[in-house]
Amino acid sequence: MIGVLLIHGFTGGPYELAPLTERLKAKTDWLVKVPTLPGHGLDLNLFPHTHQEWIETVEAAYEDLKQQVDTIYLVGFSMGGMLAGYLAGKYGADKLVMLSPSRKYLNLIKLTKEVTQLVKDRIIGKLEENFTYKHYHHKQGKIPIKSYLEFVKCVKVTEPYLKDITTPTLVLQGMEDGLVPYQTTHALDKDIPIDIDVIYYLDSKHMICLGDDQEVVVGSVVEYLMKPVHKKEVKETPLT
Repeated sequence: MIGVLLIHGFTGGPYELAPLTERLKAKTDWLVKVPTLPGHGLDLNLFPHTHQEWIETVEAAYEDLKQQVDTIYLVGFSMGGMLAGYLAGKYGADKLVMLSPSRKYLNLIKLTKEVTQLVKDRIIGKLEENFTYKHYHHKQGKIPIKSYLEFVKCVKVTEPYLKDITTPTLVLQGMEDGLVPYQTTHALDKDIPIDIDVIYYLDSKHMICLGDDQEVVVGSVVEYLMKPVHKKEVKETPLT
């Protein structure tokens, strides 16, 4: 039996991956699990929680899934992409999908552009139509500085395990990502020792499973996961 573990991003929740989760459940008979990281979800309470708890949560979910299935696929969004990579590198998996993975930190220039558009929409009375507002307004005032530091620690702890990944890997990245620069994928290609498959979406922002390209994004992930597994060779390190 196949099991899929989907991991949401920092300050987010399972809703960030809902279109993909629903498609997987509709198209397959796989066991699909989407844990909520401590302090996350629509009712944010991040302050008491640490990056260690987030890592322990996904490790426990992985172990629980492993006891029930023969094949494990890992899918992670943003910080969840790094957590999924950590699991693949440390414990192994049959396939790995990283959606807008936060290999680096915030792209403040593009984030400023999104906030500027949000302000403009508020002025002209279209705030409720603004995509960024719809999915981030509930977080206002609920993200302590301490939690941002825990996010940074989470990325730093998980990053070294990327070099141990031998799992077939697909990375999907929006070119208009307002939080994570699309150039981070270049760093991932250097970190992960096998050839990874990468798809860029010209108009997609950070919330890649909820934006205008969600149908093609979800379709690409489902198609990748349903294809037969072909193990990739580890890239040779050039002699110096």
